[in-house]
Amino acid sequence: MALAAPPDLTDTDVPVQPLARTYPRGLFIEPHEHVWGQLLYAMSGVMWVETPHEALVVPPQRAVWLPPGVPHGIRVVSDLQMRNIYLRPALAATLDATVQVIEVGGLLRELIVGLVAQGDDGEVEYYEALVGLALLELRRARRSQLKIPLPDESDRRLMNLCHAVMAAPSLEIPFEQHAENAGASVRTLARLFKDSLGMGFAEWRRQVQLATAVAALIQGVAVSVIARDLGYSPSSFSDMFRRELGVAPSQFAVEHD
Repeated sequence: MALAAPPDLTDTDVPVQPLARTYPRGLFIEPHEHVWGQLLYAMSGVMWVETPHEALVVPPQRAVWLPPGVPHGIRVVSDLQMRNIYLRPALAATLDATVQVIEVGGLLRELIVGLVAQGDDGEVEYYEALVGLALLELRRARRSQLKIPLPDESDRRLMNLCHAVMAAPSLEIPFEQHAENAGASVRTLARLFKDSLGMGFAEWRRQVQLATAVAALIQGVAVSVIARDLGYSPSSFSDMFRRELGVAPSQFAVEHD
């Protein structure tokens, strides 16, 4: 599928460049990078954003900040209504120097949508005020710590297994089946996990499950449904979630609504 070209990032006379796009479920946007900073925000739908060393699951109440020059690819989990903001390098330098998952509150959401809807065609003073307030909100917004480490590209078997788990992180799919699908022995993949990611398969998959669960909770999915989809009973899922994140899933949903 051909993707529309991004805005002209050689035009340094404007502080930001907006982009509105719709992407279908299942689309993979190949890794690429920009000389400007980029804020990725989806009004609806869920995506995985992959950088060279980590994967970030992004539901509608979250956005991803990508500093200039960071390679990234996108895996579309469900149909996306995307709203992107590109920030010229001088403005990008006033935000985080590392990739961040940002919690998008009501005001920040309206600022992103407003900037994309208006572009730079409106009243200059009003437009500049929107940009300034959006930057203030981005700086003060809470950051999420649920980032999933990824291996490098040196062994496609390990990377393929990681992508398979991200697509279907259920406990009902055993490691042996993943290893068979990847074309490697269980012992080989277990060693690769330890060597490349510094943890075992079970621990890594649990992080994927937590990130997937958090995205679903934020969207209002019932705890019982999330537990079933991940292969847990409701009680065992709640115990795992509380043990890893310190709160019950129902409490987490209320605090991050």
